[in-house]
Amino acid sequence: MRSFFRYDASVNLRDLKYILAVAETRHFGRAASRCFVSQPTLSGQIKKLEDELDVVIFERTNRSVDVTPVGEIILNHARLALEQAGMIEQVARAHQDPLAGSLRIGAIPTLSPYLMPLVLVPLKHAYPKMRLVLSEEITDSLLLRLAHHEIDAALLATPVDASDFDALPLFDEPFWLAHPTHHPLNELATITALDLENIDLLLLADGHCLTHQVMDVCHLAERPTQGEMADLRAASLETLLQLVAAGFGCTLVPALAIRSGCMTENGIVIRPLDMPEACRRISLVYRRSFPRQRALDAFAGVVRTQLPQTVNCLD
Repeated sequence: MRSFFRYDASVNLRDLKYILAVAETRHFGRAASRCFVSQPTLSGQIKKLEDELDVVIFERTNRSVDVTPVGEIILNHARLALEQAGMIEQVARAHQDPLAGSLRIGAIPTLSPYLMPLVLVPLKHAYPKMRLVLSEEITDSLLLRLAHHEIDAALLATPVDASDFDALPLFDEPFWLAHPTHHPLNELATITALDLENIDLLLLADGHCLTHQVMDVCHLAERPTQGEMADLRAASLETLLQLVAAGFGCTLVPALAIRSGCMTENGIVIRPLDMPEACRRISLVYRRSFPRQRALDAFAGVVRTQLPQTVNCLD
């Protein structure tokens, strides 16, 4: 029996990346592709690590790859080790030039297609050494990736209550009403909260923060569970607006989206709301431990300078 007081295993960052890739893909072939090595190389190295540690990290069958209980504990420590290694690299880069190198920004799908085209070219001109790496996911996924150090910051539209995170408020984005051309609301000179109480409201699928924000503005406690509206759940804002154009109902649209091409579709009328509180706050959320604060400030500064007058910039 191997002594618990003797440990000769040589664990390196490459091995940790291999086991994390297998855990995330549940497939040795896909994990090998992600790590840019052959499958025999990756499999052999993981087997060697398991032999050195005298544990089984993965249970392998012809149809599945499962993580063992001890494997889960090892994977948690592997994530922490890789995160700390990444922090060492970031500290070194920040010391050399905090405005150089990659900056990994995540953004929610109801913001990214409308904000990022305004920002990308000015950012490149202002900071040519900075390389923006952009990803687009829903809020929960972005916060998870942020906590795991997979991204550096996230553009979010919901407040974050976590001691490990901080936020730079960027702007308040009003909501506008989108309704079909021949809708009764078209006869009104202004749209108030009272006018929104009984509209046929179209919503995005669950998981999008915009869904709950629109429901709050319309004082809707829960989404419809019966009728035609309950069955219409679009995965994107563009699809939602196509449903409006087809006459299925109304929806609320963030101000930046009204500049997009989808607003020119026949059958859609875009109206401002006589409701100053009908808006969402966009912030750049980041880990308090992130060492390149100047890079985040620079990115936030470019965003603020490129905003249109349809939103309210926050200094």
